[in-house]
Amino acid sequence: MKNPIVVLDNGGSTIKAGLVGNRRKEIEPSSRIIQNAIIRSKGDKATYIGHEFEACKDFASLHYRLPIEKGYVVDWDAQKAIWDGIFSDQVFNIDTTEASILITEPYFNLPNIQEVYDQFVFEEYEFQSYYRCPPATLISYGTLFSQPALSPPECMIVVDSGFSFTHVVPIMEGQVVWHAVKRLDVGGKLLTNHLKELVSFRQWNMMDETHIMNHVKETCCLVSTNFRLDLEACRADPKRNPIIREYILPDLSRNKQGYVRKPDNIVSDEDQVLVMNNERFVVPELIFRPDDIGLEQAGLPETIAHCISLLPEDLQGMFWSNIGLIGGNTKFPGFRQRLQQELRALAPVEWEVSIYEADDPITEAYKSAYEFASRPGFSQQVITRAEYAESGSNASRRKFPNWHTQEIEKDKGKQREDDRPQASSRTRSKVGSGSTTVRNRR
Repeated sequence: MKNPIVVLDNGGSTIKAGLVGNRRKEIEPSSRIIQNAIIRSKGDKATYIGHEFEACKDFASLHYRLPIEKGYVVDWDAQKAIWDGIFSDQVFNIDTTEASILITEPYFNLPNIQEVYDQFVFEEYEFQSYYRCPPATLISYGTLFSQPALSPPECMIVVDSGFSFTHVVPIMEGQVVWHAVKRLDVGGKLLTNHLKELVSFRQWNMMDETHIMNHVKETCCLVSTNFRLDLEACRADPKRNPIIREYILPDLSRNKQGYVRKPDNIVSDEDQVLVMNNERFVVPELIFRPDDIGLEQAGLPETIAHCISLLPEDLQGMFWSNIGLIGGNTKFPGFRQRLQQELRALAPVEWEVSIYEADDPITEAYKSAYEFASRPGFSQQVITRAEYAESGSNASRRKFPNWHTQEIEKDKGKQREDDRPQASSRTRSKVGSGSTTVRNRR
């Protein structure tokens, strides 16, 4: 392929990767979901780098080396090894010196980490050009908010609930309103770890079985639309209630994968059964009630409401009516219904609350990035190798709007206000003495 564009949605758990080519039907099969980790299997004593994990057969006691922790790339050696595999002949087989790249970065990415991105793209891989942005900024190019005969909304809220965190991101005319972006410290990793602790305390010791418990979470868990009622049903009859599911743990000696037992499935004496009772909905409940485990944060509905309250008052109705969900945690059954229910109670009566969910929330950002990179105007948005050679990372700072640039502009605005003529010393002394009096009264 001549001058391909590599699209990398570089997530904390997985990388969604593909190539922009001639036509979608020709290039779509090349889209891959790749583990963003170096994984060591204790069973077969093998180490799998990124895409190689597809060949793993023994999922017992896997050890993960993650390039991304707490939302930021902290292990560049591991990240480079995974990217090397993606660009190699085992996956895409591309010459990076003849290609361009679009890559997503974390929200509130630090400037020094952004410089390392630039160095890897242009100095290590020598790409011709590249574009870097947070995932939410790409959503307007996708189909999440698409409606027949209507253009994408200019004001929207993107709820991105991923591996490390859940972010509430307001988008206005294609740009992130950074001062209103809110982060909830609950992501897929925390939910899996919480489930491991619950199951290990109540049934089987699963503290070393991250991969298996992640599959249990994805296949068994749901969001309750009436938490108290469901919790009472589980307490009233712990062994027989409509919520209980049985998960048959994998038998790795027979290469048998784990699965949710159906009513007509026969369980043998050799099978190990994990009974999922209130764990099914207690774990995802942390997204809505983080204080259940001592996190002093508001839940997702309150976070969204607070985010919208920081936006221009005359536009808030548009944000309430355009809320989109992306990220793996939004796939839980009942997630949208519960969020709709709680947001309706928080929103002003005169405003409509509309929530849009993607067919596949995990790949929605990648698909939107693919659409953006496929547009003719994409070449005008990137920085080229020549621009980087001339200006270094200053080229990307000028071209890619980000949160710290807005903070600097905001500080300059405050400084201009501070430079205005001040009140006379007599007036200031009166104000000062008055404020002291008020503090003493308190």
